[in-house]
Amino acid sequence: MSAATPAKPVEPWRQRLIRSLLYGRNVDRAAKARARVGLAMLAFASVYALIGGRLVMFAVGADAHSARRAASQEVVATARPDIVDRNGAILATDVKAASLFGEPRRIIDKDEAIELLTATVPDLDEVEVRERLSSRKGFVWLKREITSKQQQDIHKLGIPGIGFLRENKRVYPTGNEVAHLIGLVNIDNQGIAGMEKWLDNQGLADLHRAGFATDRLQKPIELSVDLRVEHALRDELSKAKEKFHAKAASGIISNVKTGEIVAMVSLPDFDPNNPKEAHDPDRINRLTTGVYEMGSTFKAFTLAMALDSGKINLNSSWDARGNLHYGKFTIHDSHSLGRFINTKEVFTYSSNIGAARIALNQGVEAHKAFLAKMGQLTRLRTELPESAAPLVPRRWGELNTVTIAFGQGLSVAPLQAVMGINALMNGGYLIPPTFMKRSEDEARAMAKRVIKQETSDKMRYLMRLNAEIGTAKSADVKGYYVGGKTGTSEKVINGRYAKKRVLNSFTAIMPSDDPKYQILVMLDEPQPLKETYGFITSGFNAVPTGGKVIERIAPLLGIEPRYDLPPADRLILAASRTTQ
Repeated sequence: MSAATPAKPVEPWRQRLIRSLLYGRNVDRAAKARARVGLAMLAFASVYALIGGRLVMFAVGADAHSARRAASQEVVATARPDIVDRNGAILATDVKAASLFGEPRRIIDKDEAIELLTATVPDLDEVEVRERLSSRKGFVWLKREITSKQQQDIHKLGIPGIGFLRENKRVYPTGNEVAHLIGLVNIDNQGIAGMEKWLDNQGLADLHRAGFATDRLQKPIELSVDLRVEHALRDELSKAKEKFHAKAASGIISNVKTGEIVAMVSLPDFDPNNPKEAHDPDRINRLTTGVYEMGSTFKAFTLAMALDSGKINLNSSWDARGNLHYGKFTIHDSHSLGRFINTKEVFTYSSNIGAARIALNQGVEAHKAFLAKMGQLTRLRTELPESAAPLVPRRWGELNTVTIAFGQGLSVAPLQAVMGINALMNGGYLIPPTFMKRSEDEARAMAKRVIKQETSDKMRYLMRLNAEIGTAKSADVKGYYVGGKTGTSEKVINGRYAKKRVLNSFTAIMPSDDPKYQILVMLDEPQPLKETYGFITSGFNAVPTGGKVIERIAPLLGIEPRYDLPPADRLILAASRTTQ
């Protein structure tokens, strides 16, 4: 007899209802369980992947995040506006550069980190790096402005607590060309000289501190300088410095009607991309931070003073038969004429005796007042922060007037003298010089009349006459109706004037009948050459250099040549009488 099969227990109706609601009817519960396990595994995997991703982000981004936080308490090189010339050529701009920093608290093995870093970047100072990484600070700079290759090599080392921060680095595409004008910045992109420092003084430094000096908010700064003219001037001055073995050479080109400085060069100069050169004391800007006795170019002021007073005229006679003795001092001319000379000859022969007698004719107080009116006795202020005050005699007596009349005994910044000569040439208006673009209308609004129009006409006549028959003949570039005045000033060495060590200058205008530009050329201690017959005076070096400068820059400045023009007495003086 077979055994009976046990009966399957009957499921209570409540369980059947719950199972039907949860799983439905005719469902494979084993398959359902496998699906649920797979879903749970996927959910856990997603959670862990998210956590892992966040950990990676924290590991990679921790340096940058902590750097940004720490850098808020450190000086970081922020953005500066581009500086461009009057035609839009870039003179200074920002580029991005990586800087290396460390977070001492996060570095596990400092000795290993120092060894790896100094091996990768040889110019890192091991002692300095160790000192910085041993501090308790959360952030320290290790090296500013590293190369992209250095950044890649350091990144491959994978040192915890070592990172990079991208900063703005100032670069100067034109190098030495406009060094003394542009100036330079420090490692934190803050202006420390020239127009760069002027920018900070105008509020850029405040914008940096407030965090508003961004690349997008700053418009380019347009200067008055013309890079093409600057290059031509620098090139000719460099050639002259080498040819005459001069200690230094410098020059300015100025718009006489607006006061704009179109070019300014002082050699030796420096490359602002290499700031160490700027610390050389021989590389100062001689045109604004140096003060010099300007020599016979100052005779222009002496004659203008007397002509403007109405006490003398161009034909007034002056005794130049012999030396002028004043106390224990003797005033003499380079080339003694031994006769009476008129005012025109005082200028064209550059007579010290004649200039001294003219100044004495006016009197000490009148002389002093005139030079003060011409801006020669006080410090000249421009956008350039670097400026020197003139050296003025404490007690100004007759002897001072005698020597200052021909450019000795009063030292001024060359740019200061340029401003005064501009006023003698432009109709009699003293206009402050500027390195920013300025229109003639803007210039007229700030101009101050210092001499009569008639006096200005006579001075332009004398400048042109000097190029026709006087000491400026070798700068008379045909077609441009040049006028000029030479100056040879003996330098004071150990309290005495040294005859063989001179500072030569030549100031020129073009065109003389309606001057637009003034050119100043200066050579410091030029040496005699065979072709100069052993002479070192201005007419043998500064004047021909000025002529070469004029020949190159006149076309760049848009001055069209005019030929077969009448001499100065007919073109300038005759026109002056007609308009009066």
